[in-house]
Amino acid sequence: MHLAFVWHFHQPVYRDPERRTYLLPWVYYHGLKNYHQMAVLLEELGAAWTFNFVPCLLEQIAEYADGLADDPVRQALTKLPVRLNAKEVDLLRPFAPSETEPPRIQEKALRFFFSPLSGPGDERETLLEREKEILTGLIPRYARLNTEGLAELTTSPYYHPLLPLIFDIGVTDQEPRPALPFRYPEDARAQILEGREHFKRVFGTVPRGMWPSEGGLSREAVSAVAQSGFLFAITDESLLWKSLPGPRDRCQLYRPYLCEGLALFFRDRELSDLIGFEYQRWRPEEAACHFIARLEERARLAGEDGLCTVVLDGENPWGYYPENGVPFLRELFRRLAAVPCVSPTFLGDYLDKHPPAQELALVPGTWLGSFAQWTGHPAKNAAWDRLARARKRCGFSVDIAVAEGSDWFWWYGEKDKAVFDTLFRAYVRAAYAKAGIPEPR
Repeated sequence: MHLAFVWHFHQPVYRDPERRTYLLPWVYYHGLKNYHQMAVLLEELGAAWTFNFVPCLLEQIAEYADGLADDPVRQALTKLPVRLNAKEVDLLRPFAPSETEPPRIQEKALRFFFSPLSGPGDERETLLEREKEILTGLIPRYARLNTEGLAELTTSPYYHPLLPLIFDIGVTDQEPRPALPFRYPEDARAQILEGREHFKRVFGTVPRGMWPSEGGLSREAVSAVAQSGFLFAITDESLLWKSLPGPRDRCQLYRPYLCEGLALFFRDRELSDLIGFEYQRWRPEEAACHFIARLEERARLAGEDGLCTVVLDGENPWGYYPENGVPFLRELFRRLAAVPCVSPTFLGDYLDKHPPAQELALVPGTWLGSFAQWTGHPAKNAAWDRLARARKRCGFSVDIAVAEGSDWFWWYGEKDKAVFDTLFRAYVRAAYAKAGIPEPR
């Protein structure tokens, strides 16, 4: 059986459109710690990994690398310890909860932002030098890994919109629905095309595949992805089970399908979620053995030409693992290399030799199955209505495109996420201001 791993790299736009400052540090954090770590591990382990870069993340990484981005946490981390004020110390305290003195809080917090694989030395000046080296070398490193055939790179629509809902909010399976219609296929197509073009500008090559934002697809979205020049897309197995007639047969999961001229791969949800949410509580050896046993079961089902696809965040899980997930990843992929019935592969390479043989009438959905995380809640629906009014009055723009991102709707209705509301409203407000139209109260 063939095995493909896809690590999805994404952060929403944290840059305030009016002040041009970053409100949250997560691009900086993941760039230093997790995106760097995954590249180092790839070279160490010789694994066949696919990395999916969202274009708005690439844009923000480049701004940090070029010294054009800053955020309050980074400012506090890089400031001379004697000049830290009480507010800055409070910002750093969650990253060093066991410390009480400001210099020690800053020192521990700064170290927290680096992977165990970031190199020797944990003195402040050494780490700040490593910061510059890692951030400026991050995108070129992945470009080299791609050029040398060590990694496969894919992308997503530019600002991570949930494509089926941008094509038509009416496709949602959640009640109540937003009060206002939102149907802008031209916006979705623009985000797909600009995402593809930005990837080409950054990496010097055209992406063959896409992880659509939140794994969200519909037949309308699939058609647009195919027309934009992509050869394949990946989504969750729940869409396959909703789309296939008859009783569920697990053998059907381990092959590509054709829809609207695009090859579709469906991820194995159980295996993906074991790494994403479960194995953090296990000893690395036990987790690796458990995963391989599950894979061997799949291999018996899939056969020699079958493909098992594992897709998950390549950034968020590791903070919950001991040593940022390094012992687990090393243990898992060293053991996988010795499993004779499993052959690591890239999705594009697999597709070249195993084109889809079955047409699929795809039913809309996401990596969670339904659209419940993005519509149905009063706060989520209110945000869609705010966006619908702005889009109708202001037309399409970069600010509207940012506001179409999936993250804002994901976090509406959740506790302690006011900063996402602040950013969403700021981009809607910027759309009105640039169009010269007063924003309705």
